[in-house]
Amino acid sequence: MFYFKYFQFLRTWQSPLPGIHNGNCGDCVSERWWLRLSTTTTSSDDQPYRPNRLRHSVLCSASNLDWFVHFLTVEIDFLKCAIAMAAPAACTRFSDNYEIKEELGRGAFSIVKRCVQKSTGNEFAAKIINTKKLTARDFQKLEREARICRKLHHPNIVRLHDSIQEENYHYLVFDLVTGGELFEDIVAREFYSEADASHCIQQILESVNHCHQNGVVHRDLKPENLLLASKAKGAAVKLADFGLAIEVQGDHQAWFGFAGTPGYLSPEVLKKEPYGKPVDIWACGVILYILLVGYPPFWDEDQHRLYSQIKAGAYDYPSPEWDTVTPEAKNLINQMLTVNPHKRITAAEALKHPWICQRERVASVVHRQETVDCLKKFNARRKLKGAILTTMLATRNFSSKSMITKKGEGSPVKDSTDSSNATMEDDDVKARRQEIIKITEQLIEAINSGDFDAYTKIGDPHLTAFEPEALGNLVEGIDFHKFYFENVLGKNCKAINTTILNPHVHLLGEDAACIAYVRLTQYIDKQGHAHTHQSEETRVWHKRDNKWQNVHFHRSASGKVSGATTFDFIPQK
Repeated sequence: MFYFKYFQFLRTWQSPLPGIHNGNCGDCVSERWWLRLSTTTTSSDDQPYRPNRLRHSVLCSASNLDWFVHFLTVEIDFLKCAIAMAAPAACTRFSDNYEIKEELGRGAFSIVKRCVQKSTGNEFAAKIINTKKLTARDFQKLEREARICRKLHHPNIVRLHDSIQEENYHYLVFDLVTGGELFEDIVAREFYSEADASHCIQQILESVNHCHQNGVVHRDLKPENLLLASKAKGAAVKLADFGLAIEVQGDHQAWFGFAGTPGYLSPEVLKKEPYGKPVDIWACGVILYILLVGYPPFWDEDQHRLYSQIKAGAYDYPSPEWDTVTPEAKNLINQMLTVNPHKRITAAEALKHPWICQRERVASVVHRQETVDCLKKFNARRKLKGAILTTMLATRNFSSKSMITKKGEGSPVKDSTDSSNATMEDDDVKARRQEIIKITEQLIEAINSGDFDAYTKIGDPHLTAFEPEALGNLVEGIDFHKFYFENVLGKNCKAINTTILNPHVHLLGEDAACIAYVRLTQYIDKQGHAHTHQSEETRVWHKRDNKWQNVHFHRSASGKVSGATTFDFIPQK
């Protein structure tokens, strides 16, 4: 362990000493020592560490004794630090420092509870992650989120206070924020003006500016992640949920993957172009637009049309609601919603905009009742989308990746990506979607072949279904379907071929998914006649013990394309 930690120091230190490696030093003693060490030390992905070529070149080219002495002095200093790191640290258990209280919410791999620090009596929110269920990639995301949160200390950001690793569990201790969502608070206010909107977006921009100064891009700015510190009047706005946040160097832009929430995604992300800090400013522009009139600048039930609007920057200021908004407010929105990210205003520049820093003189103080009314409807739509999926998930005792918080209680940092409203990182999304399509095809093959054993291995014992054969009733359990396997399936036809058309897979966290598709079934009956049937189906899948199971499906009445009725050959389970 000592050599491992020491070598980590050696790898990460970038020597300022000059020297160019000439490639002709195979007999270098230091090189041989480093190579010997590298063959016995592996990284987290089991790849051997490689020698630090820059430091090696210093040794090889340092003809001056003073340089070499200086090098050795630095080595000794690092060696002392490495020894200190290698010393066994006292094992701290979460329960030694904190007393766990009631549950605040839960996610796919975590549960959030209020906790009290024993030494101070201070209250926090503990996010408790069950690491037994995490993949190597999940661990990387967890480490990234914790690392990012540790470097951010700002009054408008939910702060990470502690991180404790135990066997099978990891504890992240955050601020306990009890004021709920900012947007929910606004609709409960008796008075809300343009100046209030200016104050809200200023706090959001302050948090974003702090992130950007520290090389962090949030990537998922949206109303659900804007919380209030408490229920007190004038409580600070807190930015939460850094599950999708990334670290960048300066103004560097690159393709970091497709991540965020549809209505708040920037044009460059949708175009899959290199991106960076400006994506957060675009999201701030969308949020400011909503703060002023209560509805978003880009909206369409069809996601493809929504994305087309965003990529074109197609928004406007319709009457009459925008007639009472000051030109300065519109000017700031325009600078935030600039399609070209290189011309988009920065967080620091936005904070210096007159509508922000001179709001007492510029922003209107007239009560905006129409905005409040529209915002109530906007909030209701957001909550309805979330409630539909939450109900589906809760009834099956599995949850989306987004943490569900109880109304009126503490809202700690939520798990990344709200399942009802957001898009997950896409580096492994394609593979997971293909996995759902494949398991769906396997289930249909079991139906076509009349293989009830294979069907029960894929289907949940408490499978629920809406289908024409149930005459409008919700049926639960396998027995209803067993009847058709034993008496109908495979008995009335010679050959069956099923095609899945236009499959759409929605990933609801790490262990849940929903697939919608058109099912086209061709078969030859006993008389040799060909028939084709079409139906629309939706199936909900849940992953248990690393195996996908179909827990619910909904099938429309079969539309006869050719031939006879459904019961002439096979009910499409």
